[in-house]
Amino acid sequence: MELKQYGKMILKRIWYILAFVLIASVGSGFFSYYYVKPVYEASSKIIVNKSNDVNDELNVGSIDMNIRLINTYKEIILTPAIMDKVVAQYPDLKLSTEELMRKIKVSSVNNTQVMTLIMQDTSYERAAKTVNAVAEVFKAEIPPIMKVDNVTILNEAKTISNPSPVKPNHILNTLIGLIVSLVLATGVVFVIEYMDDTIRTEADVEHVLQLPTLAVIMKATKTDMNSSKPTSTINRTDSPAVAANQ
Repeated sequence: MELKQYGKMILKRIWYILAFVLIASVGSGFFSYYYVKPVYEASSKIIVNKSNDVNDELNVGSIDMNIRLINTYKEIILTPAIMDKVVAQYPDLKLSTEELMRKIKVSSVNNTQVMTLIMQDTSYERAAKTVNAVAEVFKAEIPPIMKVDNVTILNEAKTISNPSPVKPNHILNTLIGLIVSLVLATGVVFVIEYMDDTIRTEADVEHVLQLPTLAVIMKATKTDMNSSKPTSTINRTDSPAVAANQ
């Protein structure tokens, strides 16, 4: 019975819900398309090798050591020791050390010797230049820090004439607006119905008083009241006495 009551509440104000959802969905889609700036992503990959000497033989132990070094390198690359050098050598990026540390993300796949530098920015050109700059500085600075020369840039971020933004996702934003507005509108309807204790129908009387309805007094309009008044006419040709008797 409660589910039926909830269904009746929703059906009673379904047009309000649909109107609110439509306006909110269109508004979120419009805002996403025309007001949210597109964000682009650029990435550069670094591989950790045993050595740059081609005469050195690779073995399972050296590869395993390089894989374990990945976590150390991921921490080193996001320190001021690297970022300060990037800011100093590439002033055209117009980024501070703190901004670089916040924007640059470093990831790696388990049991691989590859690290990926990722940056998202409203300018794809600046994002590509930044990850390439960080990769170059890291490669140059890691030998004196770790006393090893085992970092090679696998591939740099390429300049793309028409890059595709990774954000915003217009369809996802519209769907989120639709779902949130639907939940809010339904919740508001339930609150309104819960706060409204007005008795309007016979079903409301039976629900509140648990008694059957014996009679119903219909609402009378002004037209109904005017049509129910008795009319009397007086013949103006009659004498005053006759009119008085009438």
